[in-house]
Parts: sequence; C-alpha cells; structure tokens
Amino acid sequence: MKTVKISALVLAMTGVLAANANAQSTKTNAWEGFYAEAAVGYAAFSPTITSATLKSALGTLPVTTQQNDVNTATNKIGIGYNYGINDKYTLGIAASYALGASSAASGTFTAAVPAQYGGPSTKWFNYQLKNIWSVTLNPGYAIDKDSLVYGKVGVTGTTMGINGQTANYQTSNLTGYVLGLGYKQMVTQSIYVLGEVNYAGLSTKTATIATSSGPLTGNIGGSGYDVLVGLGYRF
Repeated sequence: MKTVKISALVLAMTGVLAANANAQSTKTNAWEGFYAEAAVGYAAFSPTITSATLKSALGTLPVTTQQNDVNTATNKIGIGYNYGINDKYTLGIAASYALGASSAASGTFTAAVPAQYGGPSTKWFNYQLKNIWSVTLNPGYAIDKDSLVYGKVGVTGTTMGINGQTANYQTSNLTGYVLGLGYKQMVTQSIYVLGEVNYAGLSTKTATIATSSGPLTGNIGGSGYDVLVGLGYRF
C-alpha cells in the first residue's frame, strides 16, 4: 500500500513539473518575462530658479539668477518585467538608475544690494545632477518575436548638487514625471540591443542654500531629455 501511495505521489509531482515546464515554454508573448539592461548616451537638462531672495544683514534682498544648461554623457542600468497581454501587446514595469554624476554647469546669483552699500553683488555657482532614478509602466507592441516598440510613463527623481563662490557643496532632491519611447531588437536568443529617448519634467521645490552672505532661498526645478543605446538580456 505504501508503494502505491509513493508511486501516485511521484506521478502527481511529475505531472505538475511537466505542466509548469510546458507553461513556461508557451508564453503568451515572446517578450513576456524578466529582463535586465544597461545603456549609455547623451543627456541635457535645463534648470529653473525663480523667486530667489537673500536674507542678509541689509534685510531680505531680491536675487536674479542666470544658469547654463547641463550637457553630459549619461548611462542607466535597469531591470523589468513584461506581462504578455496577448501575442502582440505587452505591459511592463521597470526601474532604472544612473551611475555617477553628470558634468557640471555654471550660473550666477545677483543680489540687489542698494547703491549706498556697493550696488548689485554677483556670485558664481556650479551645479550637477546625480542619483537619477525612474520607475515606469511600459506598454509595448511586439512587431514580431524579435522586435518590440514600447512607451514609458512614470516617476523620476534626481539629486541636484550646488556649490559656489560663497557656498559649500549642498544638495536638494527633486522629483517629477518621465515619458519615453523605445525599441528593442533581439540579436541572439537572449540578448537584445535597445534605443530610447526620454523626457523628464521636475516639479518646482523651494530650497535654501547657506552662503557666507546669509541664506539664499528660491524655487528650483527644470526639465531635460536623454537619448540612449544599450544591451539587454531577456530571461
């Protein structure tokens, strides 16, 4: 009796394993499943700084700013999962992170110091972006089992680091939205090449920077885009 029970259990387990293997080999869509990828490219970012003021010994002074755009090499590493809606359409979820920091760009702060105290005072500053991340939903269309076009919509964030003539290095975290378009093409059974273009808009945030003349407060934000090419692995 024990032998019969053991045999039945073995047969049941074999059936479950066989069914699972069959399910994995008959995906709804060739692009369904997990993937990992890495890419490099070019990025540009345009900052905005508005309503800036400086609290100084002379009182609260209005400040005008001028800032140059960041133009930099960039990168990303990412992971994701595509769910096969049917044999043509997918819906994916993905997360990415950029290693390192962008190139630095410069700008100036000009405080409206009254003429009797020397007139307008201009100081330079530098800024850069780092810790750039995103989490997105990626609807896709499989042209065939080897080609996929997809969109991206989600949230993104970055850390802006600022230092200057009268200020030590300080950071502020910004968040916003990201939109993108991409294309993937298989080159082997598991490896694919990819191309992407992404646009991000960062929400305005009030930030204060400590300077030797007093705290400088302003609303900072911005927008930017990147163009990427890379390699991925489809599991």
